[in-house]
Formats: sequence, C-alpha cells, structure tokens
Amino acid sequence: MDDFIVSVIIPTLDAQECIQQLLLRLQQQTQRPDEIIVVDSSSSDNTIHEVRKVPGITLFQIPRSQFNHGGTRDWALRHSKGDFVLFLTQDAMPSDNYYVARLLQPFSDGLVAMTSGRQLPRDDARPFERLIRQRNYPNKPRVTHLSDVPMLGIKAFFVSDVCAAYRREFYSAVGGFEQSVLTNEDMLIAAKFLQSDYAIAYQPSATVIHSHNLSFRQQFRRNYLEGVEIARHSELLSNVSLTSEGLSLVKYVVAELFSTKQFFELPWFFLDCFARFAGNKLGLIRGKFISKR
Repeated sequence: MDDFIVSVIIPTLDAQECIQQLLLRLQQQTQRPDEIIVVDSSSSDNTIHEVRKVPGITLFQIPRSQFNHGGTRDWALRHSKGDFVLFLTQDAMPSDNYYVARLLQPFSDGLVAMTSGRQLPRDDARPFERLIRQRNYPNKPRVTHLSDVPMLGIKAFFVSDVCAAYRREFYSAVGGFEQSVLTNEDMLIAAKFLQSDYAIAYQPSATVIHSHNLSFRQQFRRNYLEGVEIARHSELLSNVSLTSEGLSLVKYVVAELFSTKQFFELPWFFLDCFARFAGNKLGLIRGKFISKR
C-alpha cells in the first residue's frame, strides 16, 4: 500500500448545515483524500452553494427521483478514481484528523475488501441511543471471514456506509452494490464479500460523530425497509435470524439503564423497541411476499 489513490464519496440532500464543515475536515486529514465527490439529489436548500465554497470538490447533481442507496453509490464509485473508495453520509463528522488514515489501516491485510469505522453519539443523543451505539460499535477491532458467520449471525454483516471504505478491485470482482435496494446496500455487499472468501474489517480507531433521535414513526419506517431487504436477500445473508441479536441488545440496554438509575428512559426505549420490532416483522413479511412473486 505504498502508492494508492483515495477517493471519498458523500451523497447529499439538504445538507447546508453540515456539508462545508465536513468537506473542510476531510481536507485537513493526515491522509488527505486525492478526490472528494459530492453527489447531490437536487437539494432545496443552499447545499450546492456551500459545496462550491470549498475548492477542489467534484460535484454531481442528480434528480431526487433517481437516488437509490445502492445504484447511486455504485454510479459514483464508478466515476471515481480511487484504489480505495470511502463513503460518508453528510451528517457523519470525523472526530479527528486521523480518520482516513486509520480507516485504511486494515487494508494492509490483502484479503480485506471493506472496512467500517466506529460511530460515536452526538451530544444530544438520548441515553438509550448512546447505549445502542456503545453496544453496536465497541472499542475492539474485528476482521470477519465467512467461517465466522455461524457464530456471529447477523452481526457478521453489520457494517455501515455512514463511514466505510472499499477496495475497488474486490468491489468490482463481486459486481458492486445492487442497483435497486431500499436500504442496507452495505450489509448486502458485505455478505457478497464474505461469500467470495474476502474479509471485512471493523476499525474502531476510525471514529465519526453520528447519531439520530428518530421518532417512532421514523424508526418503524427504517426497520420496515431493512426487513424487506433482509427477507429478499435471506439466502445471501445465510438465512441468519435477527431475533437473538435483537434480544441481546434489549437486555444490554435495559441492564445499563437500571444500573445507572435512568428509569425515566425505559418507557421511551420500550416504545422505540416496539417500533423497531413491528417495522422489522412487517418488512420481513413484505419481503418474503416480494421474493415469491
């Protein structure tokens, strides 16, 4: 890895509040990207103006109706030049100037096709959301192979394009992102990598600040879409069950809330869990129905 090109791709929509700061932070990295690409889905605010304030940025604009989580990212990657291509969401802020360098470190293992970083909660994150982040993004690195799937279950595919990087050679070898997916393009390509005997890495020293306080309706919708795609791609995901991991997460959060005497947070967490569970179950039913058509 002595001579390689690094690209960063950021899809945007109405990102005027955060995009300029993100672009400047990327240009301050110790491993400065060779190119930064913004793909904007016809923002209705001043996103384009804010992007154009920062020199050296490649800007693509597409109709909002054409955005797709897999297809748009695949198109952008194929228009980039990097040997390693990093994806960030518009609201994921690297917490320091070492993010890019640290995210790339696992690629020194020639079998690693993809790495993802650690997401730290924002200052305004609800207590249970902080605990979910703490559980899902521990401070312990991991390299996952296909042989780990029986032990890890759905966690084997737990990666996120909120902050991830891809080795272009292996990305192309597995055919890239699926062109039309509602969500979870990252999880699905992680499964492709593992099925092709590549490895995926989690690098907790590469950190971004990112979290959301979703409404129950938003949480339901998000988990519904995830359920649809998981059901549609159950064979690719080795037919793993979501139940055990979900129960393990609930037990962890409840125990932590009790131990810190944050009892007031329990009703909100249980309502959030119900929205996740209901959305996921209905999504799984819908996904199975679609698969049989």
